[in-house]
Amino acid sequence: MKENDDRKLAEAFIARDRFAREMGIQLVAVSAGRATARLEITEAHHNGLGMTQGGAVFTLADLAFAAASNSHGTVAVAINASISFLKATAGGVLTAEAEEITANPKLSTYTVRVTDDTGEVVAIFQGMAYRKKKPLVPE
Repeated sequence: MKENDDRKLAEAFIARDRFAREMGIQLVAVSAGRATARLEITEAHHNGLGMTQGGAVFTLADLAFAAASNSHGTVAVAINASISFLKATAGGVLTAEAEEITANPKLSTYTVRVTDDTGEVVAIFQGMAYRKKKPLVPE
């Protein structure tokens, strides 16, 4: 039952992310140490070259990372994040799948794979979170 409660807390926490909501990002799934988010690319997500803006891809991956790292019911905040862009896109739906790689009482690491509609990898995001002792509570 605790895992289900932690998932609900993480979902409520992410629902308050105004920036991700304005971008059109949807949280699809959350479980212990894992999360999936999606973004339908529109012209509003394009850069000056007509391709998906790198910041949109990063924000999608970052939201999945945040949901996964906060899925244990305690506040977790990013202390490091990096992304490698592997393929350009200009439309369709991007999916970010975050997976916890390591976790201890203070630090946890995550890999987020961002893929396009065909399943091709668009970007790889690596994140590290600091786990606070503060419980994640709904607003």
